[in-house]
Amino acid sequence: MLLDSVKALCALSGPSSYEGPVRDYLKARAEAAGAVCQVDRLGNLICEKKGAISAPHKLMLAAHMDEVGLIVKRITDEGYIKFACLGGIDRRVLIGKPVFLGKNRIPGVIGLKAIHLTTPEERKKVPQLDDLYIDIGASDREEGETLTHIGDFAVFSDSITEFGDHMLKAKAIDDRLGCAVMIELLERELPMDVTFAFTVQEEVGTRGAFGAAFSVTPEIALIIEGTTAADSPTTDVHRRVCYSGRGPVIPYMDGGTVYDPKLFDLLRDLAEEGNIPWQTKEYISGGTDARVIQRTKTGVRVAAVSAAVRYLHSPSSIASVLDFQNIEILALRFIEAVAHGRA
Repeated sequence: MLLDSVKALCALSGPSSYEGPVRDYLKARAEAAGAVCQVDRLGNLICEKKGAISAPHKLMLAAHMDEVGLIVKRITDEGYIKFACLGGIDRRVLIGKPVFLGKNRIPGVIGLKAIHLTTPEERKKVPQLDDLYIDIGASDREEGETLTHIGDFAVFSDSITEFGDHMLKAKAIDDRLGCAVMIELLERELPMDVTFAFTVQEEVGTRGAFGAAFSVTPEIALIIEGTTAADSPTTDVHRRVCYSGRGPVIPYMDGGTVYDPKLFDLLRDLAEEGNIPWQTKEYISGGTDARVIQRTKTGVRVAAVSAAVRYLHSPSSIASVLDFQNIEILALRFIEAVAHGRA
């Protein structure tokens, strides 16, 4: 079941460059489903699944395994952890948040100077990263070094909640949702041969997807992603990107890619033919692995379908389970369309 896969994947720790637990989970399921899998030097998981036919175009589906996180850069004499961000994180969401450090999941809390010690000017500003630290309960540097080390990663707490009208709260919905859709599709009988690329290091510059696309050399690629919704009541309507619960997002353009117009039209037509609600980005923002896949070798025709996610790159991302389900349906219809020569 798709929702179970999303929950299982969101619970795993896998920030950029440390995607191992996510990759191991996906590889086990893919091989059990009969796919031929390989892990390249960057850590991308590339799975080949045979279908009913070898279609006229080589098709790759892509989703990134990594999530945003933190990385230890110093342990203070008092035992506190100074850190940098892995990926783009709004530092406003960090204060007071619980985290887990490293493979041993050492618990910690992101702390800041007490409010009564701040100046009136400091209270008007968002604290800089250098003002924050992770408190792991260590009494000094020596004790801190027994629990973690420089270069260790940290991830947000993996609390997952279903609430409201089919909404899900979790860390890492971007892009464990895409990974969940792909593994669910891979476990089906497919209408054509498909390559599934679970990529690494998207959050720090779409690094893994370039190598994956270079080795696979697809003609067409569909990227399945999470994208920022920005549909909060305090956001001006003209600055809202898309809306959670209003269906899959089919972008014609974002901050890194102009998507193939024919594939954009195909996804739109497939949605409308199947009575699948859909939307596009009303404000150009963000980017996906498509930006490097598109430029690989002699070029790749790219399309994307995304879930609108509120509070992206935070410990409490929120998205619609109904959107997840419609993305899976639309992605399958896209594979079928490619198999029948509609692309």
